[in-house]
Amino acid sequence: MNRKEKAQVISDLGGKVKGVQAVVLTNYRGLNVEKMNHLRQRLREEKISYHVVKNTLMKLASRGTDLEKLGNYFEGPTAMAISYGDPVLLAKILSEFIKTQPSLEIKVGLIQGKVASPEEVKALATMPSREALLGQVLGGIQGTANQLGAVIYNAIQQALGIIQARVDQLSQQTPEETNTAP
Repeated sequence: MNRKEKAQVISDLGGKVKGVQAVVLTNYRGLNVEKMNHLRQRLREEKISYHVVKNTLMKLASRGTDLEKLGNYFEGPTAMAISYGDPVLLAKILSEFIKTQPSLEIKVGLIQGKVASPEEVKALATMPSREALLGQVLGGIQGTANQLGAVIYNAIQQALGIIQARVDQLSQQTPEETNTAP
């Protein structure tokens, strides 16, 4: 690869890592082409890219980005999964794949700008997705709002009951009693 080609590859890689939500570096040693393609296809279904990278070029491309924090992990066979969306989904897919193909090894992750150990990436896979968490929060808010509405409704019903009882009481009194009633 000549200098011009290297510069183009570095530029392309640098462009890919801008605006990422999650990056996971993996050691793919022990996976054949068929298994790698299966993993790529599964990740591609969720709009996650998976690239085998040249370590020296990736170190150069990561300069000035959050990915520079992972510079020490660009050693040996390295493939990089890049997600611009939900980081939990990336972690889930990799964890599921590792269950059937334990030769794939997570080296390190970069989740929303923070370095994550392999254990943290795997722990992230057990979390519900962003949408599920938002649903839980909204469900909690809705439940609280429903309870508040019920309390207000009951208070209004009680006040109306008291007013109605007083109206009934006054309607049963004779006109002379009404004039003397407080």
